[in-house]
Amino acid sequence: MIVFMPEVMHWKRNIAFFLAGQAVSLIGSSLVGFAIMWYVTIETGSGTMMTVFTVAVMLPMFFIAPFGGVWADRFNRKLLIIIADGFIAIVTLIIAISFSLGVEHLGILLICSVARSLGQGVQMPAISSLIPQIVPQEQLLRINGINTTIQSISMLGTPALAGVFLSLFPIQTLLFIDVFTATGAILILLFLVKVPNPKDAAAALAEKAKPMLADLKDGLLYIKNHLFLKRFFIVMACFVFLLAPAALLTPLQVTRNFGAEYWLLTVIEIAFSAGMAAGGLLMSTWGGFKNKTFMIGASFVLMAVMSVGIGVTKVFPLYTAFMVVIGISAATSNTPALTILQQKVEPAYMGRVVSVWTMIVSLVMPVGIALFGPLADRVSLDTIIIVTGALVGVLGVYIFADKELKEAGRPLDEDG
Repeated sequence: MIVFMPEVMHWKRNIAFFLAGQAVSLIGSSLVGFAIMWYVTIETGSGTMMTVFTVAVMLPMFFIAPFGGVWADRFNRKLLIIIADGFIAIVTLIIAISFSLGVEHLGILLICSVARSLGQGVQMPAISSLIPQIVPQEQLLRINGINTTIQSISMLGTPALAGVFLSLFPIQTLLFIDVFTATGAILILLFLVKVPNPKDAAAALAEKAKPMLADLKDGLLYIKNHLFLKRFFIVMACFVFLLAPAALLTPLQVTRNFGAEYWLLTVIEIAFSAGMAAGGLLMSTWGGFKNKTFMIGASFVLMAVMSVGIGVTKVFPLYTAFMVVIGISAATSNTPALTILQQKVEPAYMGRVVSVWTMIVSLVMPVGIALFGPLADRVSLDTIIIVTGALVGVLGVYIFADKELKEAGRPLDEDG
């Protein structure tokens, strides 16, 4: 087993620079993400087209994530993040130049979405695996909460900026900004973040010598042999599927119920980000319930109530308030869920386990949107969000009763 010793490093300095770099990168990525989805929403008004672009954002991650997880366990995680960020920046720059030269087409934006998804599929396992490498285990929940808060604050202004830029400038302006922020994030990570080497370097070299498919198989066997991981991934798969309408079709819901204007889309994104920031701050200070699994279940129930709310209300200020609470519940469910994995999974398997989580999200979300997106062109989107939201609440109640998940959520000082 590979053991990391973050306590001997200046871990607070490291994690501060690391989170700052990720926040810088997120600003550009969020601008482009909002810009592309809103551009498609406003230009087409089609649930089917939103489905196509959502699949382009999610599905490539499913195919690359298994390899990203293996690479995160075999190679330098810091370097993997830099390479992935650089790849995304180069592709985005090419697309921006293409639009600047007058070659504008939805198909080009589709290619951009696919390339960005591939890069993120490599980044996500590496990032989630690197954090426990540089942070003491007892500090993980607090740092994950701080990370959620920083990321959410970084995103607070991006919906407004995206709306302003799309109203005043062509979409390639946002693409160029993303290239600039990605470059800044790479420089911060490259020169300011110091990552400790594995204590067992010989074991790391032995892992590199194994065939990649064998390494991937070992990761799947690790999950198979830990019952709480199997239960955890099944629950998260159901959650992601049911969350698809509320997570991805709310811009379409807003345009249909309140009007097709950028400022309306901006307000709900800011509301959600503000809620995420508040939820992350809550987790970094209070820490949630003593048992992390109970925190996840309670958050699911709260999210369910708010999802029903946005499906029922026709008053935009009330809709916005519900979105704030949905953001809070998203942070208070995701933070303890990630912390459970980081604390319970052996470091040598962390990348592969996180990659499975990435695969679940990147496959199940497109499956959900592939079903609910076209359905939203035939059935009331409000009804879809109400029904799926209520089922998230049922899932939250189940979590409270599952013994394996409750055991996995126990505090570290209670482990026998």
